[in-house]
Amino acid sequence: MEQVIEHNIALQKKDVELISNINKLVQRIDKLISIFEEASKHVAEVGDDKKIIELADKLEELLNQNKNLAKGLVMLEQYVRTKSQFESPMQRRI
Repeated sequence: MEQVIEHNIALQKKDVELISNINKLVQRIDKLISIFEEASKHVAEVGDDKKIIELADKLEELLNQNKNLAKGLVMLEQYVRTKSQFESPMQRRI
């Protein structure tokens, strides 16, 4: 019974720690959103359409690069999974 109580207390401490970290994450996300909102205001203030088009093109290029990276990471993850499925248990320990 004492071990159950000790484990319950340890679990509650981890819950508190998790909640604290989630609150910190929410605050950081709020800051990030405010940065994006501020940036969108500045982009809207720019009167030169050429600069906006250049910025949009660069963002599109970054988006495409991120998509390619994500595809590559997914392919790598699939390769590692399939390779590890065919290994014997002895080979995984080494």
